[in-house]
Amino acid sequence: MASVLLLLLPAACLQGGNSAGSNRGNTFGVNQPERLSGVQGGSIEIPFFFYFPWELAKDPQMRILWKWQRFHGEFIYNSSSGFIHEHFKDRLILNWTQPQTSGVLRIFDLKEKDQTVYFCRICLKTTKGMEIFQSINGTQLTITPRKHFPGQSFRTTMQSPSIITSAVTTAGLEDTEDQRNPSVVNLGATVGVVVATAVLITPVYVMLIFLWWKKRPAD
Repeated sequence: MASVLLLLLPAACLQGGNSAGSNRGNTFGVNQPERLSGVQGGSIEIPFFFYFPWELAKDPQMRILWKWQRFHGEFIYNSSSGFIHEHFKDRLILNWTQPQTSGVLRIFDLKEKDQTVYFCRICLKTTKGMEIFQSINGTQLTITPRKHFPGQSFRTTMQSPSIITSAVTTAGLEDTEDQRNPSVVNLGATVGVVVATAVLITPVYVMLIFLWWKKRPAD
């Protein structure tokens, strides 16, 4: 009965419990960011924090539930049963453990339809019975389309400069692998020229010496 009456309380009354300046010793509420934005295909985190004045039962049976689109909208998550809305299958994780009073809802692979309002609802058992309350305004999530830049697909298929440089360097090494050191090659060429010159000049000098010896006056 207490749970039904609590949900039927006027929004203004519940809003007072969500006010940061109110006396939390006598109030209850759920704090969420008013607005968040994410990029299509990316992920988003919706943090939440809740507070209450009641004494918890030995087994508080805390549950975190999430709704979307409006205050009395569909449930998309239930921490106790593990229920996840079909639209968020494999895309939603709640980072929270009882008896923590804060946590984070993570939504992955954001889609255009995810752009709506999200409400966190708290269920817990006190010494006086079960209590249920949720955020009044929720969190408005805005999804921004992923931008595509001209030539993006071409750039993603190109090799990085370091890889290209490495390939060129390697090719150069392979081409010159069997070649001698340039300085050694130059030295060999020089020696070859000198030897060839000596081979050509030596017979001439020998012939000149022979002719000179033949023409010299006899003693």
